[in-house]
Amino acid sequence: MSMLYLTETDVRDLLPMANAITLMQAAFERLATGAATNQPRRRVILPTGAVLHYMAGSDGQYFGAKIYSTHPRHGAHFLFLLYRAADGAPLALMEANHLGQIRTGAASGLATRFLAREDAAILAVIGSGFQARTQLEAMVAVRQIAQVRVWSRDSARRATFATDSSARLGVPVQAADSAEQAVRGAAIIVTATFAKEPVIEAAWVDPGAHVNAMGSNQSSRRELPAELVRRADRIVVDSIDQARMESGDLVMAFEEKDWKSPRLVELQQVVSGQAPGRTQPEELTLFKSNGLAVEDVICAGFVYEHAVAAGRGSPLAHSHS
Repeated sequence: MSMLYLTETDVRDLLPMANAITLMQAAFERLATGAATNQPRRRVILPTGAVLHYMAGSDGQYFGAKIYSTHPRHGAHFLFLLYRAADGAPLALMEANHLGQIRTGAASGLATRFLAREDAAILAVIGSGFQARTQLEAMVAVRQIAQVRVWSRDSARRATFATDSSARLGVPVQAADSAEQAVRGAAIIVTATFAKEPVIEAAWVDPGAHVNAMGSNQSSRRELPAELVRRADRIVVDSIDQARMESGDLVMAFEEKDWKSPRLVELQQVVSGQAPGRTQPEELTLFKSNGLAVEDVICAGFVYEHAVAAGRGSPLAHSHS
């Protein structure tokens, strides 16, 4: 059989957000039962500033690895390798920038479904880049959002983001003049930035709000102030093991005892009913996302199946199956 090569366009066309959120729920349910596995990200750091990142997992009939390189001046390059679990046959090589963007938004959407108040209608988005787009899309998919306020450091970019997002999603999106103006009174807050230091203040965040922080996956970077993390009634992560390595938002706010606190749980526990999500309207909830390989695996399997059915993709090489 031939391996399929799938492009960013294939991935974007074949992985709608609503489907991705459903896939995320299945992935975390299967993690909870042991039917899916995940290995945390590892990194090879070069003197040139280039970094190779790799992460692997399995889900049902598929397993695979995401491999990507980054360089602070030259950007990032993402690839995903998909294999068949039954016999190890390589199935597809896919460009994986949009795969990561969509599944990251979908994971926040899943967490928001379980953690945000049912009546949450005002959304604040801090950041107006690539990841912010799918974060916004996911929030609109799981709650009746009436108003979105976006802030980022570049006023032109946030204005364009607001105009484009309003047209694309049919929801009023306004560019805010400050992060504080965006956050105050919001029931859901998303941080999707490259910041090293906090981009919001604890005092701006109302009781009962839900915060999705997904910008940092390095222990030396954070988007949230320690005071806000300490205030949170429930903190949900995709993986505690990975959070200890990568979640600067938590690493810089926590003492050792906090890692054992009952207020810190994994998303798989909430989704499977092993731990509660939101229990009171006034609770402050936080989802700290790092991104798991199993999220990529389940989405890549879905993209592959739909590509085969639609005759998408190009044969890459011949392999024995």
